[in-house]
Amino acid sequence: NQKKTHVKGPEAAASPGLLDAAHDYVKIRALSMPTSLLGGVLQAALLGAKDSVTPLVSILYSTVVNVSGDYLLVNKFHMGLKGAAIATLCAQLAGTIAMIGPARRKLLAKGSSLGLLPRWVTGGAPDAINSKTFLKFAAPVLTLIIGKISAFGFMTNAAAGLPGQPATLAAHQIALSLFFFASPFLEVISQIAQSFLPTFQVLPKPQKGKTVDKKEWNRASDRFVLRLESVGILVGALIAAAVGSIVAFFPGIVTKDLAVQATAKPLAYCLAAGAFLTAPVAVSEGTLIARGQLKYLAGVYVASTALLPPVLRRIRAGGGPVSQVWVCFAAFQLFRSLFFAGRLLMKRGDGDGGETE
Repeated sequence: NQKKTHVKGPEAAASPGLLDAAHDYVKIRALSMPTSLLGGVLQAALLGAKDSVTPLVSILYSTVVNVSGDYLLVNKFHMGLKGAAIATLCAQLAGTIAMIGPARRKLLAKGSSLGLLPRWVTGGAPDAINSKTFLKFAAPVLTLIIGKISAFGFMTNAAAGLPGQPATLAAHQIALSLFFFASPFLEVISQIAQSFLPTFQVLPKPQKGKTVDKKEWNRASDRFVLRLESVGILVGALIAAAVGSIVAFFPGIVTKDLAVQATAKPLAYCLAAGAFLTAPVAVSEGTLIARGQLKYLAGVYVASTALLPPVLRRIRAGGGPVSQVWVCFAAFQLFRSLFFAGRLLMKRGDGDGGETE
């Protein structure tokens, strides 16, 4: 019993129903991990091919399945957390499946198998994109996704070990759900960068004997990035104000439990800060992906993700308020935004393009 209390936290160890529900939820959600990773890679590849419609349709399918699943499984069949987990799993499957067909048609030669099957089996032409070139792109993107997902897992683990359960973990989940709700509004600017910035990576053909100045072309790319950053900061401020206001002034929208409302209110400022800082992270991340800075991105994510667990363990051991977990997340996003912005400033005016079409 002492060992269980040490691992899970005194409050969580005293609430076996909470732990059982969380265990069931995690087991079901873990099944979606491969689908989530594949979906992220497909989305990035499609955006690189300037196809922003397919990922949008994928999100539409995912949203419809998730909302319908929650309504049926949670409200109608009263399956609780299990139902919510199954609905999310099905939503991720639907979204990923919606991208597989278009990705195969747009990115691969007819009959391609990414080089995983011999040509005499597929009957297709040699792959323009084979397993080696695909993995060269996919591996860093997978690292980014793993870094994002693991950060939220570490945060939830820390929140589960703090005093005041189950209200503490419930408040954390409310903040996390609001953040996930706000994320697409921020990630879309990253997708815009990934879709349109590659145009600036190659100099256009000379027109009427006039060649395009490489430095001016790079400056045009930098101006576009600056506009995206400005839009990102504006959208981030609006989203941060919205999610922060819900927690601070209208917590009844997300929970009717007065104890959970009281525990969630102190999270308003740090949640807003985390959401706001996510905007420059998203824009800079999209820019670096478009400019082929994948190794640098992966390195920052690995470093920041490695630094996060020790800090969260100290917060959990100290038994402080759950707001400390979200202050840590805001610092986490600040770390990433500074390193990403620093890289962009260092490379300003030094485009990776330069070859003529």
